Amino acid sequence: MNISKHILFLTSCLLFLTAHCQSQSEQVDRQPAVAGQFYPANRGELNATLKQLFGKAVPPKDIKDVIAIISPHAGYIFSGEAAASAFNQIDEAKEYENVFIIASSHQIAFEGASIYSQGNFITPLGTVKVNTGLANQLIKKHSVFSNRMDAHAKEHSLEVQLPFLQYRLKKNFRIVPIVLGTQSPETCKRVAEALQPYFNKKNLFIISTDFSHYPSYDDAKNIDKATADAILSSSPNNLISSMADYEHKGISNLATCLCGWTSVLTLLYMTEDNAGIAFTHIQYKNSGDTEFGEKNRVVGYNAIAVSLKEKKQAGFQLSDKDRKDLLTIARNTVEQYVKNRKKPEIEEKTLSSVVKTKCGAFVTLKKHGDLRGCIGRFDASEPLYKVVQEMAIASSTQDYRFSPVEPNEIPELEIEISALTPMRRINSIDEIELGKHGIYIRKGNRSGTFLPQVAAETGWTKEEFLGHCAQDKAGIGWNGWKDAELYVYEALVFH
Repeated sequence: MNISKHILFLTSCLLFLTAHCQSQSEQVDRQPAVAGQFYPANRGELNATLKQLFGKAVPPKDIKDVIAIISPHAGYIFSGEAAASAFNQIDEAKEYENVFIIASSHQIAFEGASIYSQGNFITPLGTVKVNTGLANQLIKKHSVFSNRMDAHAKEHSLEVQLPFLQYRLKKNFRIVPIVLGTQSPETCKRVAEALQPYFNKKNLFIISTDFSHYPSYDDAKNIDKATADAILSSSPNNLISSMADYEHKGISNLATCLCGWTSVLTLLYMTEDNAGIAFTHIQYKNSGDTEFGEKNRVVGYNAIAVSLKEKKQAGFQLSDKDRKDLLTIARNTVEQYVKNRKKPEIEEKTLSSVVKTKCGAFVTLKKHGDLRGCIGRFDASEPLYKVVQEMAIASSTQDYRFSPVEPNEIPELEIEISALTPMRRINSIDEIELGKHGIYIRKGNRSGTFLPQVAAETGWTKEEFLGHCAQDKAGIGWNGWKDAELYVYEALVFH
């Protein structure tokens, strides 16, 4: 009898544990909490609202490699235009590995930060997928993270960013939703350290915050500019100091300079001392600028973009005179060599030191827009002007794809010169930027190259760019690039 009771007890325990494990593994999607309050709950109305906001927003500026934005999170009728201006700076066609959304809790206080890892987020526009694998990995690896569902249940500051992402990004994306419950700069630093490995061009960070709360219109403008300037300095200490100064000045009705200060501080701990990071201010608005806001009690909104600074092109820059001199050398050379098989003398004294720099170059000939010859070389063993002269001869008489240029064709030729920077080997095709980089593929004794402008002219994808080069230029088959040596270079192109 005792044995029977023991077996019954164990069976009951097993059934409980099985049911418990099943409930733990079930996906629990986070449903909209503020749809119908902060933004429209109807899909069609929300799409129309977003279209209107993006239409009024600051257009995309010439900022490359945006890796983070600071966007407000108030009701769309108040902060929607500033938010759209921030999201407008994101490359809408880029496919990010992850979109990290960092927001500060307005509902509950707790130590550390919570990453939602139980399921996806639902909005009126559909499902926003969560990278639950990465979320759980971060929680397991870093004690500063937890998976408190109550931190996300009613939090608006993260939710309101999602429809902007859904509207702006054309490629599929997954988010890592993070709500900070801390008020400790040291904890923000720990969060930043955990996220630092992901702060690169493969991922996007959305930092959710409004600025000053409830001062007058004019006071808000002054406070919000000072806070934005501190953020633009990329210094956590400057931000903390600026906020403290204003919050101790006794400004009427000022509740905070920055409601999401812990989220912004986390960002600054990732950008601090990084000379390759650039902050760009996009737009400032406050609720008093809208038809629904009052001037005596406002909330401020700044849109800010964070990008990777464009690396200066290796080598040199060519002046207008340098380019004209090189094109003259190329045309005179083609004309005299095709007609007389002679190379014209070059007046070196009239050339700049830049044109005498040793580097590689390609010379491309076109006739009525069609390719007529193109040959170049990468090695930097001779001055640029001499390489241009030699390649002008080669492209007009030695390109095996075409018959030699005839004298009567010379007036119809367009000449393009590409002065090349040194090649560098890459480990991943993610390093290739179409339109900016030329590629050189080498496998055994076979090799081939495409100049940077080929991608722009053809509209190829990165895989097509590589496939055509491997197949058509290197002769190693469409997929031959996958186990070949890959190099990139840049070019100063003029014609």
